[in-house]
Amino acid sequence: MGPGNLILFEGPGKDFILRKFPVRDLAPGEILVKNLYTTICGSDLHTYCGLRHEPSPTVLGHEIVGEILAIAPTHAGTDLKGQPIKPGDRITWSIFASNPDSELARAGMPQKSDHLFKYGHALASEPEVFHGGLGDYCILKPHTALLKLPQDLPMEVAATLNCSVATVAGALRMAGTIAGKNVLITGMGHLGITCAAMCRQAGANWIAAADISEKRLEEAITFGTDAIFDLTNGDETALHYLRTQLPDGGVDIVFDMSGSASAMQTGLQALAVGGIAVWIGAVFPSAGLTVDPEQIIRRLLTIRGLHNYNYDDLIYAFDFMIAHWQRYPFREAIEKEFSLSQAQQAFAYAVAHKPLRVGIRI
Repeated sequence: MGPGNLILFEGPGKDFILRKFPVRDLAPGEILVKNLYTTICGSDLHTYCGLRHEPSPTVLGHEIVGEILAIAPTHAGTDLKGQPIKPGDRITWSIFASNPDSELARAGMPQKSDHLFKYGHALASEPEVFHGGLGDYCILKPHTALLKLPQDLPMEVAATLNCSVATVAGALRMAGTIAGKNVLITGMGHLGITCAAMCRQAGANWIAAADISEKRLEEAITFGTDAIFDLTNGDETALHYLRTQLPDGGVDIVFDMSGSASAMQTGLQALAVGGIAVWIGAVFPSAGLTVDPEQIIRRLLTIRGLHNYNYDDLIYAFDFMIAHWQRYPFREAIEKEFSLSQAQQAFAYAVAHKPLRVGIRI
């Protein structure tokens, strides 16, 4: 096989570099994939802007759809659901590869296990360079969970499965029973709109969205929310409504997808007695927040955090999207597309316009 193109990111404020590299031979248990489509995740933008730090140079992009080109003979030859795979199949895969025998993996947290490798987050150093979405190829390491995709699922929808959608599935798992509950979601980016649709399909009684963006709040309505709250000028109006209009004096569950300290504090104040807060948005350094321990104790509140997801969450995300991608405007969430050679413009557009997602067709 000839060399392949990839885009190197060398640090915030520096231009991307388009380079060609040879594709190394596969090691036992690996799979060679031709990347087809990548969406730019919020964490990609955090790295690009310097809000979080990754080894550099690196190849950004982890929300990827690709086509299998070759499978090492020692690979099991099946996907996460036990379906046989072969060259030519279209797949997506977990953001991480990890040691399945580690204690954390056996405890249901493979995303935190020993010898963790994360696609789109690793140092690009020859011969290990094809491990991100902004390239022609990706070499999947052993113990990477992959899923064979149906041909009728659009690539731009499928690309978000292995990060945003799977992480939201994990958040619902952390929250427990959704059916019949009143839910508040703070932060209506791709995580937030997915959470709204997933809660609606899980049988939530009432779903509210809160954000500081009028555009995102309008979009939230199309993903199944019953009410929206603009927090631009504070949370007094939202809290008054939630405390006086809901039967238990607050919501049962609040999901924070924003990472904003003030939004997380608003969420805690909005909870009814016995409520649960699930935080997944704060994946970059940010200001601390004040938590009143007496209120946590007296109101019997629970705070749970989640970073990434486990294999059951990835399967839940896959099944949810297969069943419901046409019910909600997930395809329209990819607001603009670029080519691989236009990666610089794609990131600049995402920073300037803050779309739900930008797509890169490879």
